[in-house]
Amino acid sequence: MNIIVCLKQVPDTNEVRIDPVRGTLIREGVPSIINPDDRNALEEALRIKDENSDVKVTVLSMGPPQADVALREALAMGADDAILLSDRAFAGSDTWATSTALAAGLKKIGDYDIIFCGRQAIDGDTAQVGPQIAEHLGLPQITYVEELKIEKDKVIAKRSLEDGHFIIESEMPVLLTAIKELNEPRYPSIKGIYEAHKADRVKVWSAAYVEADKSNLGLDGSPTQVNKSFTPPGRSGSGEILQGSAKEVVRDLIVRLKEKQVI
Repeated sequence: MNIIVCLKQVPDTNEVRIDPVRGTLIREGVPSIINPDDRNALEEALRIKDENSDVKVTVLSMGPPQADVALREALAMGADDAILLSDRAFAGSDTWATSTALAAGLKKIGDYDIIFCGRQAIDGDTAQVGPQIAEHLGLPQITYVEELKIEKDKVIAKRSLEDGHFIIESEMPVLLTAIKELNEPRYPSIKGIYEAHKADRVKVWSAAYVEADKSNLGLDGSPTQVNKSFTPPGRSGSGEILQGSAKEVVRDLIVRLKEKQVI
């Protein structure tokens, strides 16, 4: 069985700052991490590998050369191969252009039974790339997977909803998107870290190599563009703590809400 995990290197959002003049993210000096949901996707692929000796796990990412770091972390966790799609033609890609590039990379790999993606990336929060890849490749998809079982050539997934869940069965090949409830990602081993940092462990593929449609790549090939990012202004004024018995506090609260025309 061949499993491919699509993952993204993202800025640690706890450290993100925004340029107040240009309205863009300040990435200089901001630490980068593997997107959290993608770590859950990778962990599930590795769990399947742990339980089946004939499983190969490949990690695939699109990004600048420094995304190599995220792929080597995935190798250290236990992935077998790593591929980075890196080309100036990919710069400025929105979700459509990103999924186009990743789908081209997956077609180049060719042999896969399960494709895992994280539900969404913390720097965009769109949850679009995984489903778009499935559409590009003509694959069935199950999103928001919180439990997974493999039975011969089928997957049985528990798909999370806000007020319940579905149990969905699909034949392979299939694309699945993982959520954090699916598992607890492991830490890399010392041996894994050593092996992951050998020079030839990450393959770098260009847009031309994967034969991606250049009209659907990069900024020019993106139907959507982010014009500005900004931090909402903080609320002005201070709060007020009402004193007295419960009955008195409720009475005073109602008076204040009426004054503000809330009720």
